[in-house]
Amino acid sequence: MTTFTRHDVSSAPEGARPIMENTAKGFGFVPAPVALMAESPELLEGFMNGNALFNKTTLSPLEREVFILTMATTVECHYCVAMHSAMLKRTNADEALIEALRARKPLEDEKLEAMRVFTLAVMEGHGHVADEKMKAFFDAGYTRRNALEVVLGLGVYTISTYANRMTDAPVDEPFKAFEWHAEH
Repeated sequence: MTTFTRHDVSSAPEGARPIMENTAKGFGFVPAPVALMAESPELLEGFMNGNALFNKTTLSPLEREVFILTMATTVECHYCVAMHSAMLKRTNADEALIEALRARKPLEDEKLEAMRVFTLAVMEGHGHVADEKMKAFFDAGYTRRNALEVVLGLGVYTISTYANRMTDAPVDEPFKAFEWHAEH
């Protein structure tokens, strides 16, 4: 197995250092995925910039988290599931919502369920979405803009989920209570 270096600010390539310093300010530490992605400053910068753009979309923070956890459980990114479960918990999201997302089960909230189903449809169809699933997404109150924002999210979170899996990013202590393992 290939081992990747978990960089700190002093060992990281120069281009990654400012990003790592900024991330440490926000989290109080450098999360493992950032420390591991630092090996490629371009990858790290691409993810961080893309994430900032995704956070500016018209999707609500809760809708973005439903999207992220749906994608993360589907591609089995252990780190993303743990981290975003913790983030939902911190926002006082309903426990049943968090557990349903982690278990890949339907959600009680119809609009959030439409986001979950649509995300899966976009992933399964590699961008092609059947007319009835697209209609259901729009009927739930989402827009064409929101549909394209899901595509943005897929691009951004493909970077992190794939990098986290490739580098086998260990779950950091603040997220350990939310560790998750895919059941096959």
